This record gives sequence, C-alpha cells and structure tokens, in this order.
Amino acid sequence: MTARRAPAMSDVAARAGVSHQTVSRVLNDHPSVRPATRDRVLAAIQELGYRRNSAARALVTARSATVGVLTNGSAHFGPASTVLAVEAALRREGYFISTSSLSGTDAAAAADALERLVDQGVEGVVAVAPLAEVALAIGEHAPPCPVVVVAARRDVPDTVREQYVCVDQYRGARLATEHLLGLGHRHVVHLAGPARWFDAAERTASFLATAQAWGVQADVVETRGWSARRGYELGQALAPRVRRAGGPTGFFASNDLMAMGLMRAFWEHGLRVPEDVSVVGFDDIEGSAFLVPALTTVRQPFEAVGRAAVRALLDAWETPDDPDRPSMAAVIAPELVVRGSTAGQR
Repeated sequence: MTARRAPAMSDVAARAGVSHQTVSRVLNDHPSVRPATRDRVLAAIQELGYRRNSAARALVTARSATVGVLTNGSAHFGPASTVLAVEAALRREGYFISTSSLSGTDAAAAADALERLVDQGVEGVVAVAPLAEVALAIGEHAPPCPVVVVAARRDVPDTVREQYVCVDQYRGARLATEHLLGLGHRHVVHLAGPARWFDAAERTASFLATAQAWGVQADVVETRGWSARRGYELGQALAPRVRRAGGPTGFFASNDLMAMGLMRAFWEHGLRVPEDVSVVGFDDIEGSAFLVPALTTVRQPFEAVGRAAVRALLDAWETPDDPDRPSMAAVIAPELVVRGSTAGQR
C-alpha cells in the first residue's frame, strides 16, 4: 500500500488558484497580498492540511531556518510569557528555535550567549532583554544577522542596528495611575520594581509624571524584587501610614504578585480593599481575576508582542539594507482591566 503524499505548496496554489509565490507571501504574512486572496490561500491550507516543511526549505535555500531566542532565563511572568509568545509566533512561521540563556547580566555574558547562537548558524535573533545592561551589550556586540530586542526602551537612537519591540509600559502605568486618581485618591503610592529593569523604570517614571500632572501627593517605594513576599513585607510597613490623617489610599504595584502580597498585608491589619484602600497591579497573571476582591490590573498583550517581533525579523530579511527602517519597530498598547480591588475614595 502506497503512503499518501503530504500536500505541498504547489497543491495549495492549485487549490486557491494562485501562484506558488503568492502562497509563500501569505505564509510569510507579506503585506502586499490582497485580503480576499489571503483568505482563499488560508482556506486551501486548512482544507488540505498543509504544513510547511522547514527542513526541506533549509536544504533548498542553504539557510538554517532557525531563529535564536536570547533570554536571561527569568521565571518572572513578563519575560517568561514574552519568550513563549515569541516561540509560538516563530513556530507558526515554520522556523526552528534555538534558545540561549544568559549566565549573567553583564556585557560578557550577553556576548557569550549571542556567540553561541551565531555559531549555530541562526538567521536572526530575538532577544528578550528586560535588563538595561543586557540590551546595551547586544547593541555593542553587533552579531552578523538581524536582531530584534524585546524591551521597553523609549530612547532608542536611530543609529542602532537592532530593532526594538515592546509593550508601552509608560502608557500602562499612566492608565493605572489615572484610574486611581479618577476615583478620587489624592495620595498614591507606587511599589516599584527593580530600577535596572526597563519595564520597572518606565512604570515608575510614568507614575511620577502622571501624579505631578494631577497635582497629587505621590510616593515611590523601591522593592528590589518582584515577589508577592516583597509586596507583603512592604504592606506591613505601609499599613500604619494608611491609618494616619492624609495617609495614602491608592496603591499601584509594579506587578500582580506584589499587589497580592500587599492586599494580604492590608487584610491582616484590618484594612478593607477597596473600601479603605484601592490596589492596582500590572500583568493580569493567571488567577488575578479570582482573588477576593478580584484584582484591577494592566494586561500585557504578549501574543501581539511575539507577532510583532517576528514581523520585524521578516522585514529585516526582506529589506536588509533599508536605511529608513525605524529602530523602534513596534510599540504595543496595554489594556486596563478594572475589577473589584479599586473603588471611589469616600
């Protein structure tokens, strides 16, 4: 009995009534394909069960069909979710993935991790680099392939070779802070993440600028970490201040874990959320909607970040010498999710 041949790209082209090149453009999400044509090709792919053969493509083109993903190995929700989203977007495009984790946070560690990827013949690198030192080291190393850096850095000079993709952390923090101020809170506190992290620095800067624009009292408490335990410890220290006249009533934690720890500490001190104090987090991690009360937070669209990073790589391959390509390839807007942990100030 003869095994059934797997559908090829030519089969998809014949079924959709288009050229082989058009199918390739659809698979690579090229913007020049008309929507109706794209829909026809995608329908043919679905009907035939076509899967791109990356290994065969690599042999034909003498390319590795592999993209390197550089990560600092962090288990924190934001970086870990970003890495998963980037890997998923690369798999959808038919690329193999090689991951290289940093052994440290200095320039030497970044150079070593990049060299490991380059030695494997990767066609490009997506670096999930939330630490300032790592992002700067990547630019200095200048590997011989396109590099996309996922980091919340607004001040990207046009002279850098790599492209940046990020969630707009500044906008997200402004949404969180304005939500508290709009509810009538006039003394607000931000539990800031580690200052070396781009995300934390952006959120802190935005919180202070927004509070200043509204003319309210604002305090920043450095956490030196992202954990629920650290939020709990700070909550224990902050709770007595809430009871004083003019004490803070609105709290913006730099991530959901710290917000959870903060709420626990307030509960132990007899402070009710949201009747006495309002709390906003950041990330919208799994489970934040099931707290009592459910946590108001800022949701990061990690899937969109992954797609944008891969799109930036595809653009770099299609037009490798384009001098007009912007350094900041994409800035993704976050979303405020209002739940039960915030209420109007009485």
